[in-house]
Amino acid sequence: MPRLRPMLVWAALAAAVIVPLAAAAQSPLLAWRQPVYIVAGFAGVLGMTLLLLQPLLAAGSLPGLKGADSRKVHRVTGAALVLSVILHVIGLWITSPPDVVDALLFRSPTPFSAWGVVAMWALFATALLALLRRRIGLRWRVWRIGHTGLALVIVVGSVVHALLIQGTMETISKTALCALVLAATLRVVADPRVVSKLKKAR
Repeated sequence: MPRLRPMLVWAALAAAVIVPLAAAAQSPLLAWRQPVYIVAGFAGVLGMTLLLLQPLLAAGSLPGLKGADSRKVHRVTGAALVLSVILHVIGLWITSPPDVVDALLFRSPTPFSAWGVVAMWALFATALLALLRRRIGLRWRVWRIGHTGLALVIVVGSVVHALLIQGTMETISKTALCALVLAATLRVVADPRVVSKLKKAR
């Protein structure tokens, strides 16, 4: 039984990641689309799945990944998340520069664009904060408040962005993934045991 639980956790996590990607791959909206558009779309889907991993890794909640190992993977996954967003934006820029410009300037008529842009800038700010924390001598408490606040902006912005888009992601799997991302993030942010664990590990 002790060995069964880790297997079930990893199986559930794998399903939460693979099912939305597989469902998106079957979308009829991909027909006749340019390869660069498809890559951009899947970079966005991949980014959503990585958002599910981030809080779990930060809290050391995944079996077999504890302490320093979990935080190391958290940093790698964070870099992959930044890269996926960059690919997402570049791909959309190549296919339709005016739409991307309108989104970045918050003048797009589509509501989901603004949520995505806010989440993107919050993500870049989080990555920059993580890189500069030790160099600027930022106190752990201040850093954690900033990191947590930006993480909430990223998650909320990304979830609303994804839910408002009628795109390649299948509705049920997308909604389930968004709910899991929100639940995992809120658990890490609100659980005092997780906060205590992170404080000891800093």
